[in-house]
Amino acid sequence: MEKESKLGVFSYLDGWEPSGILTMNEDNTQVLSSAFSYGSKYLDRINAIEIDPVSLSLNDKAGIKHKALNPFGGMTYFGGIRDAAPDSWGRRVIESKLKAPPDSLNESVYLIHAGSNRVGSLDIRSSINDKPREGEVNWANLEYLMEAAARIDEGLPIPASLEVVYANGSALGGGRPKASIRDELGVQYLAKFSGVKDPYSIPDIEMATMRLASICGLTVPAVRVVQLGTKRVMMIRRFDRYFSKGQQSLNMTEMLTSMPGTGYMEKRLPFVSGLTMLNCHESDSPKKSYSDLASAIKKHCHTSVIKDDQRELYGRMIYNILVSNDDDHLRNHGFVLDPNIKGWRLSPLYDVMPRPSLAYDRNLHLSIGDHGRMATINNALTSHVLFDLSLEAAEEIVDRIYKHVREWKVYFESFGVQEKDIKLIDSAFRKMDDIRKNEYKTKTKHGLKY
Repeated sequence: MEKESKLGVFSYLDGWEPSGILTMNEDNTQVLSSAFSYGSKYLDRINAIEIDPVSLSLNDKAGIKHKALNPFGGMTYFGGIRDAAPDSWGRRVIESKLKAPPDSLNESVYLIHAGSNRVGSLDIRSSINDKPREGEVNWANLEYLMEAAARIDEGLPIPASLEVVYANGSALGGGRPKASIRDELGVQYLAKFSGVKDPYSIPDIEMATMRLASICGLTVPAVRVVQLGTKRVMMIRRFDRYFSKGQQSLNMTEMLTSMPGTGYMEKRLPFVSGLTMLNCHESDSPKKSYSDLASAIKKHCHTSVIKDDQRELYGRMIYNILVSNDDDHLRNHGFVLDPNIKGWRLSPLYDVMPRPSLAYDRNLHLSIGDHGRMATINNALTSHVLFDLSLEAAEEIVDRIYKHVREWKVYFESFGVQEKDIKLIDSAFRKMDDIRKNEYKTKTKHGLKY
């Protein structure tokens, strides 16, 4: 049955501010169309932030005043709003709370029930007059969250004593059990729990892979693993939250290490996914490429960060090839709005997990170069000019990252990963001789192909 919903959209500036009205037309679980109208008072604010850099840009504030805007390019749903909606795991939490079958609710219902502590700086409520529902959970509740997440993962009902998960885990994406939590110092982390069918300690492997990425020179939030009884939990610091005092300006490194203190306020960074920056549906993700993301960086990111972000993105592509992370879809690439440059930039790295395989030929989710998704260094080098990199600069990135990845076992042991887990994950890590051949040098439209 067709239904129209009008929802209040809020942005976190120095506090929650109403930014506009979202109108959604739905037929059961399908979004037929949507429109958004920015509030006039919101547009008059100097510190107003755009909901979606593609379809809801604030480059022409006067031109969009009192106008109902539609998603760009024939989309029925705004990407920036979609990124504030719960994804796979968050939907399971909401369905458990409402005792609803999987994927049976209207998108507007998922949006409303995600709460106010969702990714980025947006909140969507049933009315512009509704109050926020932060649902914050502290460190002491971690064990309860883990138990509740395990029950949802197994499809079991949640007793009243564990309902803390409903206030906390419903805004989060990805398929694995997780929740947002504050540590003893008040810093927010994403807690990622073990699954009931994990073949090895995924929290330890993901933690080690992220730390190795940092050693390789990529931008990575703080990560660690904690032990709860017999279970391991991977903690990754939320890069969309930081602490600053007054109008203090912090660079990205300082944001990722900022701590609460007297006079300091917790602030939120607006976030959108690569899916939003490319203005496409989730089903189109496998048709996209890393060079498409590089083009989005040139089009939508601040001029001061374009060069560095393209180098960083190229490095992440190389790293994913070397560790066989084929879960590199567009939701696993993100962008944040940096208040210091008043523009978008590539977010820190997240959701990188090696996948063991006995296959000699492997693919990533996104296309890499002239040979599509083929996960080889040869293929990556064919696209270097699309990242505004010389061949020499691309080679330097490959060498820098492989210098450390080739020693991954030494690093993983130093991070505390058990020997049995290292053996089980071993086939994910590629040897250079298997993914780079030098006997095929020929000219291509992008430069040199190997």
